[in-house]
Amino acid sequence: MAIRAVLWDIDDTLFDYTGSDRTGALRHLAAEGLLAAQEGEEHALRLWGEVMESAFGRFLAGELGFLEHRRERARGFLGEPLPDDEADAWFGRYIEHYEAAWTLFPDTLPALDALADGYRHGVVSNSSLPNQDRKLRILGLRDRFEVLLCADELGCAKPAAEAFLAGCDALGLPPEQVAYVGDRADVDARGATEAGLLGIWLDRADTGDASGLPRITGLAQLPALLRGDTRFGAPSTIG
Repeated sequence: MAIRAVLWDIDDTLFDYTGSDRTGALRHLAAEGLLAAQEGEEHALRLWGEVMESAFGRFLAGELGFLEHRRERARGFLGEPLPDDEADAWFGRYIEHYEAAWTLFPDTLPALDALADGYRHGVVSNSSLPNQDRKLRILGLRDRFEVLLCADELGCAKPAAEAFLAGCDALGLPPEQVAYVGDRADVDARGATEAGLLGIWLDRADTGDASGLPRITGLAQLPALLRGDTRFGAPSTIG
């Protein structure tokens, strides 16, 4: 059965989250006078990432709301029990630097343009709806997607099958007619595959281990994969 729609991940798939976060974090920590207390930029970024992963994991597990997870990131990095207003202000100053560094990957718009006529498009994201809606609008992408679903509204997160199937339901299509594209082999591509979609791993680092999944190293390869080009793996699952 032919693929009729593409559901997308956002961060590190369409939008360079890692690069934007790195730039924003370093500028923020420098402005706050905190880099000198760390053992160099890489040590500071490692701590920043560890705190983020811990707090965001609690958000995905339903233990924290999206705003609360940001407060916990501020408290975790500083190692201080900040009151809510101070945590909000501290993290808000990071957000200013982070948003100033926002950028799409160079292949994002060409790929969306190439697929605009033949496929419907939507987003399923493990973030908050207000956050991702605003991001897509600022980046000029929101009108590209007829569906935008996020973990905070869904009450579940990828790789749960329910998250992917909610996207299919919103499009009014069966899973076998929908592809999902994301940068995480486990959370995105395998989760989508196990839910019955065509899960596609966007392996920008070209690690070379497809783990049996359809794999591309850039979005320029996506149209050929959707047409059934066997160079990208799992041809029997492609319409």
